[in-house]
Amino acid sequence: MDARIYQVAHSEELITPVLLYYKDIILENVQKAIAIAGDPGRLWPHVKTHKTRELIRLLIEQGVTRFKCATIAEAEVVASCGPTDIILAYPLVGPNVSRFLALQRDFPQVRFWSIGDDLDALNRLGEAAQAAGTQVHFLADVNVGQSRTGVAFDKVVAFYEAAAAIGGLEPDGFHCYDGHIHQADLGVRTQLAGEIMEKTAALRDQLVAKGYSCAHLVMGGTPTFPCYAKYPGVYLSPGTVFLNDYNYSTSYRDMDFTPAGIIMTRVISRPTPNTFTLDLGYKGIASDMDGVRGVIVGMEEIATPVAQSEEHWVFEMAPGHEAEIPPVGSELFVMPAHICPSTALYPFVPVVEKGEITERWDIAARNRKLTY
Repeated sequence: MDARIYQVAHSEELITPVLLYYKDIILENVQKAIAIAGDPGRLWPHVKTHKTRELIRLLIEQGVTRFKCATIAEAEVVASCGPTDIILAYPLVGPNVSRFLALQRDFPQVRFWSIGDDLDALNRLGEAAQAAGTQVHFLADVNVGQSRTGVAFDKVVAFYEAAAAIGGLEPDGFHCYDGHIHQADLGVRTQLAGEIMEKTAALRDQLVAKGYSCAHLVMGGTPTFPCYAKYPGVYLSPGTVFLNDYNYSTSYRDMDFTPAGIIMTRVISRPTPNTFTLDLGYKGIASDMDGVRGVIVGMEEIATPVAQSEEHWVFEMAPGHEAEIPPVGSELFVMPAHICPSTALYPFVPVVEKGEITERWDIAARNRKLTY
C-alpha cells in the first residue's frame, strides 16, 4: 500500500506513537457498507472498534440508527447520540443488570435490547425489570457454531418459549454472531452463512407459527455481513469495516474496505546494520494475537518485526534492502493487525481530512464505567 495516502500536514507536531483516523476513508467505507446492505436501515453495526460519539453520529447522518455494544459504557455513549435501537450483545449478570435498567430509564427514546442464553439469569433480569416497572426487549442468543455463548439450535424453540413466559421480558428475535467463520474464500463464507440462515429462519418460522413474535434477526459479523445481505428481513452486524485493519484487509480481499485507523510512529534507533527500532511498543498497538501485530505501510515486504517490548519495536530489513533502512527520526505509518484493541489504548485520536488534522475524537467508551 502507498504510504502517501496517510501523510498528514504538520506531522512534526504529533507526539508518537499516535493513532490517527482518516475521515475521508471512513466515509468511503461507510458508503461501501451501505451499498452492500442495500439500505442503511439494515445495518446494525458494532461500536467496539471505534468507541467514539463522532463516528456514531456520522453513521446516524447516513441513516444508520441501530447499534450493537459489548459494554454498558459503549451503550451509554451510543445512547447519548440519538439512535433508535441499541443491543447490549453481552449477557447481563451482576451489577450490569441494574446499570442496563438505569440506561433504559434515562434514555426512554431509545429501544434497548438484551441478549441471553441462561434462563436463571433471565429470570433475575425479568424480576429486576418488573421491580423497576419496565419491560426489557430481548433477543435469544443463538450458538450458530462459535460456542462462545448462545443456545444450541436444537434447544432454541424451547428456550424461547420459556423466555417468553418470564415477566418483564419481551422476546422478539435472535442474535446470531458467527465469529467462527473466518475463511478467506467468499464462496465458503457464503455457503456457511447460508446454512446458518436456513436453520435460523426455520426456527423463526416455528416460533411464529406458535404465535410468538420473532421479528428481529441480527446476523453475522464483519466477514459475513455481505453473505447475509441477500436475505430479506434480516439485520447485518459488521463492526470493523469502517476502520478496517491489516488482518481484515488481507484475509478478506473480496471486501474492498480501506484501513482508516493508522498509527504514526518514529524511528528512534538503528542498532545494527540491518535493524531499526520504532517508538511503538505493545502499549501502543494490540498484542492480543500470535503472528503479525502490524505492518509498516509501504515496507510490508522488506521490513519484518523481530522483537517488541513495552515501548520499543525492532524491525529487520530483508536481505538486499539494508540501504533502505529509514533514518532515525523518520515518520512511519503502521497498519494494526487488530484495530479494535489498538483503539482502546488511546484516550483520543486526531482525525485527518484531506491531509489535515481537522478534529479530535475522544475514545469515549474505552473505560468500563462512565456514568452508570
